Amino acid sequence: MADGIEASADIVTGGLFGRAAEKGAGETHAAHDHPTACLNCGTQLIGSHCHACGQAGHVHRTAGAILHDIGHAVFHFEGKAWRTFPMLVTRPGDLTRRYIDGERARFVSPLAIFLFTVFLMFAIVANLPGWGFGDGDFLKSGITGGMAEARAKLTEERVRADAQVANYTRELAEERRDPDPDAKRITRLEKRLTVASKARSDLAEAERMLPVPSTFDVAGAPSASSTNWLDAKFRQAKENPKLLLYKLKTSAYKYSWALIPISIPFLWLLFPFNRRLGLYDHAVFTTYSLTFMSLLTIVLAVLRALGLPILVVITAALIIPPFHIYRQLKGTYMLGRTSALIRTGLLVTLIHSAIIPAFALILLYLGLA
Repeated sequence: MADGIEASADIVTGGLFGRAAEKGAGETHAAHDHPTACLNCGTQLIGSHCHACGQAGHVHRTAGAILHDIGHAVFHFEGKAWRTFPMLVTRPGDLTRRYIDGERARFVSPLAIFLFTVFLMFAIVANLPGWGFGDGDFLKSGITGGMAEARAKLTEERVRADAQVANYTRELAEERRDPDPDAKRITRLEKRLTVASKARSDLAEAERMLPVPSTFDVAGAPSASSTNWLDAKFRQAKENPKLLLYKLKTSAYKYSWALIPISIPFLWLLFPFNRRLGLYDHAVFTTYSLTFMSLLTIVLAVLRALGLPILVVITAALIIPPFHIYRQLKGTYMLGRTSALIRTGLLVTLIHSAIIPAFALILLYLGLA
């Protein structure tokens, strides 16, 4: 129940953020109840909006209007979402090119739709079965867990060796006290006692040489005596893995926008000497592309939760993104097939080798900070 409420709140928040980023462009309000002067700056109105400051002439003053704004923000985006989303899926290059060329009133801006889909993705995916991190027990494995397991096994074997030594010593003493001792049995017991004593000694030595778990941190880094900041943060993560996972989750959607400035320089490298293209073009391309990837994640996560085979999900996740990038590159930058294919290959390589690792490092830093 709480997860559902949290998911709904995230969706509403995403819609409000998206609407805040999406300025009015080409939208009109009802003509009734318009004042004659702008309520913000006092300028006489000559239309539905103030020509001096841009504020709408009609302003809401009822509680119902607040609910209306929330519903509009989440479900409508002033109707432009129903033109933007289909084109983003089927004709991403055309959408990006048209927005760059100036068709702003027809489509939701890249940043607004990106914010909405990112919040939507985390609200939905985080609450689906099989898409969580569990309880964070995996952070407790590694060197620390291995050391503890090895020490427990050594202790068990040493206790068994102690029992064998004690047993052989008792049997040997009883045999020697016998009025008619069996020389062969005494010889066998002495050999067994020697072997058991040697094994006990070796196990005890191994126990002394094996570091205790408290002297090792996650991934085997020394802990207690270390003053290194990273070591200390790893110790805290190991002690409270759920807190680390929570920080990673919140940082992922709070700082998801960082993927845009991270990606722009690598996209520029695909067209380094093309004066026709500016950083704005690359920013619009990147933002719309990230929006589609968020939508794809939502769809695949939901389909997997409904029972779609994991092999189909993985195959789709491997094939659809490069194909979409190819279509968007070809349409946005008006490339030929060969040129678009080459740049798609380069961009996909950069995404996996540089962009994703850079963002992951940022999340890890924020999670450990």
